[in-house]
Amino acid sequence: MTQAYSRAETRRLLKLTEKQLSNFETQKLVPAREHYGFRELIALRTIMKLRRAHKTVPQISRAVEALSAKLRDVGDPLTELKIYTDGKRIRVEVDGRSMEAESGQLLLNFNEAELSKLLEFRAPDTAAAERERRFTADRWFQTGLELEQTGAPAEEVIGAYQKAIDLDSHAAGAMVNLGTLHFNARKWREAERYYRLALEADPDYPLAHFDLANLYDERGDRTKAAEHYQAALKISPNYADAHYNIALLYQGSNQPMKAVRHWTMYLKLDPASQWANVARRELAKLRSQAVHPGYRR
Repeated sequence: MTQAYSRAETRRLLKLTEKQLSNFETQKLVPAREHYGFRELIALRTIMKLRRAHKTVPQISRAVEALSAKLRDVGDPLTELKIYTDGKRIRVEVDGRSMEAESGQLLLNFNEAELSKLLEFRAPDTAAAERERRFTADRWFQTGLELEQTGAPAEEVIGAYQKAIDLDSHAAGAMVNLGTLHFNARKWREAERYYRLALEADPDYPLAHFDLANLYDERGDRTKAAEHYQAALKISPNYADAHYNIALLYQGSNQPMKAVRHWTMYLKLDPASQWANVARRELAKLRSQAVHPGYRR
């Protein structure tokens, strides 16, 4: 069974607001629905990367429409192509070559034969084979998630995620989950390797930074832990769990002002959970210590 994520789960996973999600649906970048599959999550992550690079939703929509018109063998550009921005233009990369998504303008110099090959992009059978490979990789990822949820043996879960990675070298989600399995087994070196592979595949993946920070924190390397919590927050400023963990780290490192800032931000983002009570208690403790330096609890 394909994993389905509710709108609330989707928004939480991708740090989206309901207004943003509705806007993407209105622009027909993703279908309007109450539950999303993994392919929609991939599309939404691509959209969010472009939005973080200050591309507007209409710009993204025009680029996707242009790619769909130019590349008729591609069913969904957001999930089947590498779409990115150089800061000014939205680009697409195929077989290591780039062109501007909306205009089709080539961004590298080629001879006539190469130009013809690039404009043809990939033959339909090659494109279909790649789509099938990525779809199969997604299915193995989903299988890994389902195996984890049902408490299957670790070797079965690891095998499913590894097959996803073998089929798709950019399967950052599978890499992070493999890293977490090794982390839970206290296999630090393997966990770190998979987290770093995830960041190589997707440098803007906040969860990979967050999990790597947790690893360094667990190993007592507070400097590297802080660096990766900060990296996660730079990508996703409203990442509540990252604010929580870095607040704990700063509090334990005798940096109360930084801790107060992150506790405060965490409570703005997540005021009602059980962890919010811990945050309020720690924040009150720090404020009491600031007013009464001799105060201890």
